[in-house]
Amino acid sequence: MIVSAISQGMLWAILGLGIFMTYRILDFPDMTTEGSFPLGAAVCVTAITHGIAPILATILGVLAGMVAGLVTGLLYTKGKIPVILAGILVMSGLNSVILFVMKTPNLSLLNAPILQDSFSKLGLPDYFDTVLLGLIALGILIAVLLFFFNTELGQGYIATGDNETMARSLGIKTDRMKILGLTLSNGVIALSGALIAQNDGYADVNKGIGVIVIGLASIIIGEVIFQELTLPERLIAIVVGSIIYQLLILVVIKLGFDTTYLKLFSAIILAICLMIPQVKQALKLKTGFEKEA
Repeated sequence: MIVSAISQGMLWAILGLGIFMTYRILDFPDMTTEGSFPLGAAVCVTAITHGIAPILATILGVLAGMVAGLVTGLLYTKGKIPVILAGILVMSGLNSVILFVMKTPNLSLLNAPILQDSFSKLGLPDYFDTVLLGLIALGILIAVLLFFFNTELGQGYIATGDNETMARSLGIKTDRMKILGLTLSNGVIALSGALIAQNDGYADVNKGIGVIVIGLASIIIGEVIFQELTLPERLIAIVVGSIIYQLLILVVIKLGFDTTYLKLFSAIILAICLMIPQVKQALKLKTGFEKEA
């Protein structure tokens, strides 16, 4: 069960990395997440059931997520619709797109090939194939993100999130950076959806409900535990935070709580993690006042 939670944590960490690109770098929440995640899963699973190789099907899922992010970016920058509302509009529309793609509310991968089958000849114990897949996917993704953030384009993207006015004064086309960020982040989120769908063995139109909470939990838990970090360390902290989150969920299940309420527990865990820095600060201030007195 622990290995299963770790493997799940690795795949969900990809979602956290995608959300990090908008929530932390561009400093706004993107509700498209709850549409692009199941879209990536739907496109991938549908492609596999139509005989397309799992790796190519996964790439198609990523591209579908990127298109969703692009639409949100255009609505936000060109249509002047607030980013949260733009995300909600796209998320709502994607529900119909997913049904159009799958032709059914859920689609099974029973007896169909998946990416984990590539490791079948290695004779790995249960769930270790998913751990290996997660390590490979995370290794490639983190390396690509670090390379991107160290390019001139990536620095412009980071500058847009840090200080948009200053970035614009330096000649950076901030609207293009926002479109780029939303496109790339939703592609990463769709990748997570595609990999998790293959691991779970099915895609579902309702799979995206509440996933933004899981992604944010990965980010916040990593930040609370490790605090001051460099960019590479922050990306790794998200992975660790995601694994810890899945282990916490495993503990909740082991304690005998009804799994029907897992999303409630997820929200409570995230709320507690968000409050921890404030509680620490309040305690430090109180201790400081007591010393002065």
